[in-house]
Amino acid sequence: MNRIMVIGVSAGVGKSTFARRLGELTGIEVTHLDRLYWKPGWIETSIDEFCDAQQQAVRSDEWIIEGNYAKTFAIREPHANTVIYLELPLLICLYRVLKRRLQYRGKTRSDMGEGCKEKMDRAFLKYIVTTYGPRKRVMSKRMLRYREEGKTVHYLKTPGQIEEYLKTYIKK
Repeated sequence: MNRIMVIGVSAGVGKSTFARRLGELTGIEVTHLDRLYWKPGWIETSIDEFCDAQQQAVRSDEWIIEGNYAKTFAIREPHANTVIYLELPLLICLYRVLKRRLQYRGKTRSDMGEGCKEKMDRAFLKYIVTTYGPRKRVMSKRMLRYREEGKTVHYLKTPGQIEEYLKTYIKK
């Protein structure tokens, strides 16, 4: 396990926090896709630049890449040997998005592009609610495919499972 994709069912599922903690425990560098994608002021990076940055990241012998960005899965998938998929209930994801908005109001999170102050709007909440079910079905099929390809897949569905998984890396 040295080339790890951390993906999840939705915003607010905890991908960034999980990846950061896993990186601290393993010593493997974490790449947050949101940092690669968003330029200051919430300006989108060109698809070519975004893809190039990911292609550079997967050249390393060890990496943790966190984030979905489904249109660019094909860059990471062939190189990953481990996939950690987080699938918490929709209400937990929504709660965490709202909590994050309050916690980081007027600030930029460390996993975001510089100059992208925390924001949330009705459209984003609607997106989370309307895509959760369909994404859950698509991701379930994706995890099956990853297993068939011989990747190690960890399917974590509760906060307790997430904590237990991370405990396996705590050095005693």
